[in-house]
Amino acid sequence: MGCYLCFDIGGTAIKYGILDGEKESFLTDGTIPTGAGEGGPAIVNKVTALGEEMLARHRAEGICISTAGMVDWRAGRIIYSGPQMPEYAGTEWKDRMEKHFRLPCEVENDVNCAGLAEVHAGAAKGYSAAVCLTIGTGIGGAILLDGKVFHGATGSACEVGYMNMPGGMFERLGAASVLVAAVAARRGIPAGQIDGKAIFEQAKAGDRDCLEAIEDMTDVLSMGIANICYVLNPQIVVLGGGIMAQEEMLLPMIRAGLKRHMIPFLEEQIQVRAAQNHNRAGMLGAWFHFKNLH
Repeated sequence: MGCYLCFDIGGTAIKYGILDGEKESFLTDGTIPTGAGEGGPAIVNKVTALGEEMLARHRAEGICISTAGMVDWRAGRIIYSGPQMPEYAGTEWKDRMEKHFRLPCEVENDVNCAGLAEVHAGAAKGYSAAVCLTIGTGIGGAILLDGKVFHGATGSACEVGYMNMPGGMFERLGAASVLVAAVAARRGIPAGQIDGKAIFEQAKAGDRDCLEAIEDMTDVLSMGIANICYVLNPQIVVLGGGIMAQEEMLLPMIRAGLKRHMIPFLEEQIQVRAAQNHNRAGMLGAWFHFKNLH
């Protein structure tokens, strides 16, 4: 098994690397800003240039892409993208990469890729029914059954951030970005004057504004997780995103919330863990997606 060119295209950064398929480890990797506001064609040009640079130094057998947006994984095409990435919907990643580099290419949604990384080489390894949630600016989800993504009828299964909950959509109530906005509102300051790391530090020191905002967020998260578990009945829920660096504080609070929002029989069966693959999860999962198809 040879080496593979991997990309993880997000709204903020493009991560790239060369993965050794036999060792499931990266020979080299890096990150550049996405420049999402420049639009889809500019993003394609950046990825193509990175690919040419890496392939000048490494031989590869395929191209593995993890990307933000809704993905038609069969066609390798972006079918929907938010306004923060203009002209990205319709991007024919698979077709363009295969024609340009003359290598097979497979494309999958970034949260699905993170889920694949966790079920094959992370917190959900050994589980046949898993749900992975990424908590960041929004909330994304993936369903993994027997090591493969369940895509649903149109490829958009587990778009849980759009779930309706009391007060609004799940991701507008429980995402990490909401935590910063909530603390800023309590203090009457601009959101840019505080960040998540400072909020957790101050909460641990006893600050009531920060602690109550975290309690509100984790209650929303536990309610959303409970609803997902009632429908899907997974063995494990894996939580990712930068905020999970605070897992020692967050996981007990979420577990306590699940006791409030779930019937005991189901709550007692659910494992809730933090993701293990962190910044390389998208690229690693993109390779597992490629491997599943070849």
